[in-house]
Amino acid sequence: MKHTKIGLVGLGTVGTGVARILLENRARISRACGQDVQLARIADVDITRERNLNLPEGILTTNYEEILNDPEISVVVQLIGGLDVERKIMLQMLEAGKNIVTANKALIATCGKEIFDTARKCKCSVAFEAAVGGGIPIIAAISESLAANEICSIEAILNGTCNFILSSMEKTGGDYSTTLSQAQKLGYAEANPAMDVEGKDATQKICILSQIAFGADLDWTHVSRQGVESVRGEDFQYAKSQGYTIRLIASAKRVLENSLEVCVGPCWVRQGTQLAEVDGAFNGVSVVGDAVGHLFFYGQGAGEMPTASAVVADIIDTICGRTAITFNTLNLWNDETCGKISFASPDNIKGEFYLRLVPKNAESQEEIIRILEENEVLVAVTLPNLAGGTVPENPAFAILTNETSEGTLCSVLNSLEQKNLLQQKPVKMRVLR
Repeated sequence: MKHTKIGLVGLGTVGTGVARILLENRARISRACGQDVQLARIADVDITRERNLNLPEGILTTNYEEILNDPEISVVVQLIGGLDVERKIMLQMLEAGKNIVTANKALIATCGKEIFDTARKCKCSVAFEAAVGGGIPIIAAISESLAANEICSIEAILNGTCNFILSSMEKTGGDYSTTLSQAQKLGYAEANPAMDVEGKDATQKICILSQIAFGADLDWTHVSRQGVESVRGEDFQYAKSQGYTIRLIASAKRVLENSLEVCVGPCWVRQGTQLAEVDGAFNGVSVVGDAVGHLFFYGQGAGEMPTASAVVADIIDTICGRTAITFNTLNLWNDETCGKISFASPDNIKGEFYLRLVPKNAESQEEIIRILEENEVLVAVTLPNLAGGTVPENPAFAILTNETSEGTLCSVLNSLEQKNLLQQKPVKMRVLR
């Protein structure tokens, strides 16, 4: 019987889950692959930590080069985070003729072209289902199951930490800082949550999906991005008064033939819709195709076993040869398409927006409204005052705009700040109809 040996680099949370599945379900996985599948070597910087995992004796090493230099290991699963070390190891593995399975979205989003060019040159493949959406098979769905479609748009909740924070604030009325602390205690947020709460994690993921859906090679650092740090309890009250809630939405939509509207930020989402119902640390992805219409994918976007499930599925596809076929036919991050699709101009991005503004005084508020109207940012709805009891001297006021361009609105808000009409930075959220 044929056999395949696997090397695993990184035995953290997800790596432990992958090792558990490969060891405990070896017979079933081998049947699925039509050959014996063996986890042969695991490299990690710390091989003494207790992992509640029964590993074969001698399988652990601190030296990843033992995997690199083993000619019998043909599939390498890389589950270490970061960029520099991960990039170096991945390129070395590819140059040694090993196929890669990874969950590192930062590396794929930042170095995708270099990695895929190297894989093509070395006649290897790279599988990365677990890089976006955890256990949700969204990459396979878009790249394979929806291959007959031109993708029109993607709107997604891609970060479980932010969704836990926002859905908790919605339920409890708690403030951002308190809710973040609770998320950290429960293990839903890192000690340093910046990558999540600043929207960087979701931005990297939507850029990966944009490559698959639209062929766009986007610099994720240039995406229009807002985090959730500025969301307050009153924003949820205003949203609820109009039949909405708030979620961090990563979206990509074709605007013109060769340009995409890509943005990440808190949005008003209509209550009762599928995205609004995504609760806690779950993820949800809404995809519209020209033939299939609207589809919605939902599931656990992180965690040991959901992400490990996606990784092991990629391992099986790689061993069976399915990954090699799709890798070659999709031809992601290739010279022909890279650079041909760019970010849409903000003037071409239209939408309706929620604004929460805190003017310096009553005169400032009048001047703010005058400037908005002068620039054709028309007030569709003036939201009710939430102050209750004694009205503060300079209360915040909130409005919903008519359709306007992102470029015009950003220019107007910058002008309000420069004219010193506001006590604090304005809060802006797109309204999803």
